[in-house]
Amino acid sequence: MIKISYNCPINNNREYNMNKLRFLTSGESHGICLNAIIEGLPSNVRIDNDFINSELSRRQQGYGRGGRMKIETDKAKILSGVRFGKTTGAPVCIEIENKDWQNWIIPMSVAPVDLSNPDIANAVKEKEITRVRPGHADLAGAIKYNHEDVRNVLERSSARETASRVAVGAIAKCLLKEFNIEFSSKVLQIGNAFDEAAMKTEIDNAKANGDTLGGKFEIIIKNAPVGLGSFVNWDRRLDGRLAQALMSIPAIKAVEIGAGTQAAVLKGSQMHDEIFIENDKYTRKTNNAGGIEGGMSNGEDIVLKVTMKPIPTMKKPLNAVDIKTKEPYSAHFERSDTCAVEACAVVGEAMSAIILADAFLEKFGGDSLEEIKRNYNRG
Repeated sequence: MIKISYNCPINNNREYNMNKLRFLTSGESHGICLNAIIEGLPSNVRIDNDFINSELSRRQQGYGRGGRMKIETDKAKILSGVRFGKTTGAPVCIEIENKDWQNWIIPMSVAPVDLSNPDIANAVKEKEITRVRPGHADLAGAIKYNHEDVRNVLERSSARETASRVAVGAIAKCLLKEFNIEFSSKVLQIGNAFDEAAMKTEIDNAKANGDTLGGKFEIIIKNAPVGLGSFVNWDRRLDGRLAQALMSIPAIKAVEIGAGTQAAVLKGSQMHDEIFIENDKYTRKTNNAGGIEGGMSNGEDIVLKVTMKPIPTMKKPLNAVDIKTKEPYSAHFERSDTCAVEACAVVGEAMSAIILADAFLEKFGGDSLEEIKRNYNRG
């Protein structure tokens, strides 16, 4: 008789952890729609569609946004995995319509088109891009995927994709709200400006000059329980997972946790948060660790600071090359924002919520919300 061993290290390898939240997105900036599929949600989580749409609306706001925001009013359409307003435990599918698709039916057609027809050929040629933009995915993407028309790269690498992530993050927040975990964000800096009036002036000046601006925003997560994440393997550390998720957002160049880069100048006696006990509870008077020690949440607020570079699509373009003719040109310009830091902060909240929900399910997971609550309350 053959004996089969099942001694696989489930708890030490996230690939085999069944209580894992994961998602995929699809869609192009000017395609028919954006989609997301979420797997791993427990059953009986109440899904508030108005809340999802309010999060999508937040992503479209902010001083310095461009013309696309006047065209789209993003709404999430849930196609599966939810019945009578609650998750069933099956994968959840979300669709967000691209209203601008009506103007791109021919150049973004999924089906083959007849390029011998002059009208169709002209419509496709009009939207062809061969002049790559510094700071964007254009050149590397065209080389990697062997595209002569950079439109094939731009459409997917566009930050438009983040609308899907915000919808997924809103659903993650619906789960975490059941446990009083809250998310907020604020803009800390735009260019060289640190207060609202100066930020607006910086943006106005950049817009007048055909330029763009980046900045820094902060995300605060309240009421995360102790012990999300782990120190036992590198890929289970909560800070690493949050940093990777935030760095995956287009234009993000740095992520700090707690004191962040200031940790380089603080002495150990200044940096580390002393531990006290009051009324049988552990307390801190400082939070330089940003709520994470040893790769795990420690019960304090999780504080993340994220730096976004200026958007690479500018009315005043930089020098670049046409990949078809190999001649120097000014880079291609397509409708763009002057500054999208405030909107990016909403995307940052969403990605943080997805990671927190995943880590939460690892620790307290079950097949239904009721089972998870029992596990949580026993902890």
